[in-house]
Amino acid sequence: MSDNRIKIAIAGGGIAGLALAAGLAKKPHIDVHVYEAVPAYKDVGAGLALHLNAIKAMALTGPEVRQAYFDKALTMGDENQEMATEVILAQGPHMGQLVAELGRAKGRKTVSRADLLDGFLALIPRDCISFGKRLVGINEQLSGRHRVGLTFQDGTEAAVDCLLGADGVHSMTRSYLLGADHPATSPKNHDGWQIYRTMVPTEEAKKQINPKWTTSVPILLGPRGHINCIPLNKNTRLSAGVAVRGAVFSAKDGQAPPLDPALYADYSEEAQQIVRMVARDTSASWTAADHDHAPYYARGHVAMFGDAAHASLPFAGNGAAQALEDAAVLDYLFAHVERPEQIPSALRAFDEARRGRSQAVVDLARRFGRVYAYAEDGMHEDPVRMKKFFGEMAAFTNEFDVGGQNDRALDVFVKLETGNGVVDGMDRVNGVTDGGLKN
Repeated sequence: MSDNRIKIAIAGGGIAGLALAAGLAKKPHIDVHVYEAVPAYKDVGAGLALHLNAIKAMALTGPEVRQAYFDKALTMGDENQEMATEVILAQGPHMGQLVAELGRAKGRKTVSRADLLDGFLALIPRDCISFGKRLVGINEQLSGRHRVGLTFQDGTEAAVDCLLGADGVHSMTRSYLLGADHPATSPKNHDGWQIYRTMVPTEEAKKQINPKWTTSVPILLGPRGHINCIPLNKNTRLSAGVAVRGAVFSAKDGQAPPLDPALYADYSEEAQQIVRMVARDTSASWTAADHDHAPYYARGHVAMFGDAAHASLPFAGNGAAQALEDAAVLDYLFAHVERPEQIPSALRAFDEARRGRSQAVVDLARRFGRVYAYAEDGMHEDPVRMKKFFGEMAAFTNEFDVGGQNDRALDVFVKLETGNGVVDGMDRVNGVTDGGLKN
């Protein structure tokens, strides 16, 4: 039986790769293997407060995938209470005004990336994942049982029917699909974002900032940086950060300038407290990056998904959610792929279903960052306008029909396989138009 299974390699064992592997591993006609570049996971990365669309996507991939998230996460409130990320003006004449509640969902939780990976990893048979396997070569073969040859940095090789690359913002799969010199291949940081971040034991954080920010997820806005906090590890640690637009442009010797609390003297006192706490230890800081739009996500028997396909800035809080939507669509499509010859149609259907929406979220995250930095057409001077903007954009990400997206992708796959062509273009499939997010 195993010789006849469809052999799928997933490059990258991050959130996207592990979620998809958890779904595919349950399918008797699929032989899936994850190749992760690092030899072991490290406790790196900020926390996540997944939005409703992410929770829906996990449930569609498998109830156990959704449960792994809930088991590893910290409840922001009562399980039946609707919780949201509060966006508050922290500088200017409207200081203190609430302008958005993002990601509203019942029983909403925060989780560290490391804890979520640990939960997903437990769902995958141990012999279905290999660590220390950095992908360095891809060769689509015209003959032989398997159509894609893979080469890893350690000199080993593998042959599979399909490569699904979830290998991050510096993706080898993306470079292969688009070409190393394509303008959309390399990550970008058009606005020069630097994320100053610290990790603090929760009990210590309570001595330095308002304790309410150790159990919720605020975003405090201002022109010289927006500030946020995310409780992690069952509320034993707090991730706090200040995101500064343009800091990288003033970098010397490749190093952004140190975070200076004096620059925030006109921010609210609560915001200043968090800035001072972050400034004491910025060792968890990082430079932000995203992707310009790729013209396609798939070709032949190879596709990219997650950050490899559409890395976004963290400001809309939907990057991981988009990766999980990718996983849900691919999992659903491969449930209906019976032969290797059907893989190109499945991957084209994935591209049709996901590219428009996921790239719209990349654009949206860039715009959120500018709004947060008071750099978007004076919007910060009109809280009513800000509330309308955030409300519309939150609905676009949070209230999306993820199951309907799966069904539309399958419809495209069936039409391709039966020779009827694709009826719906990418924008119509997703209910997105170019103007929908740029007004």
